[in-house]
Amino acid sequence: MKPSDITIRRMNLEDLKLACEWAAKEGWNPGLHDAECFFAADPQGYFIAEMNGKSVGTVSAVAYDDSFGFLGFYIVNQELRHLGIGMKLCDTAFEYLGSRTMGADGVTAMLGKYATIGLKLAHYNARYEGIGEAADIQLTNLSDVPFHELERYDRRFFPAPRSAFLECWISRPGTHALAVMDGATITGYGVLRPCHRGFKIAPLFADTPQIAEQLFTALSACAAGQPIFLDIPCCNQEAQALVARHTMTKVFETGRIYKGTPPELPLEQIYGITSFELG
Repeated sequence: MKPSDITIRRMNLEDLKLACEWAAKEGWNPGLHDAECFFAADPQGYFIAEMNGKSVGTVSAVAYDDSFGFLGFYIVNQELRHLGIGMKLCDTAFEYLGSRTMGADGVTAMLGKYATIGLKLAHYNARYEGIGEAADIQLTNLSDVPFHELERYDRRFFPAPRSAFLECWISRPGTHALAVMDGATITGYGVLRPCHRGFKIAPLFADTPQIAEQLFTALSACAAGQPIFLDIPCCNQEAQALVARHTMTKVFETGRIYKGTPPELPLEQIYGITSFELG
């Protein structure tokens, strides 16, 4: 095979489901219903590489608005990683996102390579694993909160609006989406979703460490006795304290990288990142 044999095309939803299966084989442990939510974020932002009709690589380049996008699903078949497939996929993703600021999460071993193509480290993230703990705590279901209030609160923690994604994210089968309220105002929310292995709490945003603890405890109880995962910004000391209190163990670490000016986000109030694939 030669690089000239590689063709790149946009994914459809079935292709994206295949990409999620590949991600599971890579050990990324995606959610069982991630594909439809990811596709809702930007149906044009997923690309697949083919050689002689065979799928050999994927990348996502989700354009949230005219100023921000996120790269993910960067996967190439292991036996074909010397043929330039990855660079063709990256070139396609970069062309699609254009002048937007681009975010991504990269494994730490590859951060030097990503820097050569303009993706610079902003901070480290880490995935922690624990076991869901039974608890008697009742919080507000996000389905009972006006959606515009969820949009307002989420916008504090993400560089761009993501309404279509959120609407899907909080409503998939087996998902629990909870909020802490101050009257009609959200002061924290979190989502627990079923994954190929166990459950992930993602995101977990909270105004205070006490609210984060409430949300974590309530969501953890929805998966009592099952593996649970939480992806935290390593610079958030209160998030570090939370995973320590719940005897969670670090599984691996990534670097949040950006091409362009990194967005200013309240990392001290981000206790759980939504997704390493979509930001």
